[in-house]
Amino acid sequence: MAKTILLCDDEVHILRAAEIKLARAGFDVRYAYDGLEGWEMIQQQRPDIVVTDCQMPHLDGPGLIKKIRENPDTVDLPVLMLTAKGFELDRDYLFETLKISELITKPFSPRELLKSVERALNTVV
Repeated sequence: MAKTILLCDDEVHILRAAEIKLARAGFDVRYAYDGLEGWEMIQQQRPDIVVTDCQMPHLDGPGLIKKIRENPDTVDLPVLMLTAKGFELDRDYLFETLKISELITKPFSPRELLKSVERALNTVV
């Protein structure tokens, strides 16, 4: 059975490029246009991994990940975060507190995203 990926990003071209590469690799790809929609989707059907943008309307990436980590059903869900180049983030907070698997800077290649997803899923026990 194919692993499910939830992509959360408010930029349609990012979602589309990632979706094409990940679907071709055999993943079941779902997407949300903001963190709030993403959280609702996670509660309805838990994906195997979440890839979320940092800056989104309604609920940003760190806010979404905080909700994921606070919920016992999703506390161990692997999460990759996308961020705009030059956007300053507290890396310690992201990796140590929110426990993200990887931070990916935009623009990124879909091939690199696929490798990051595969790495994160291979480290899940």
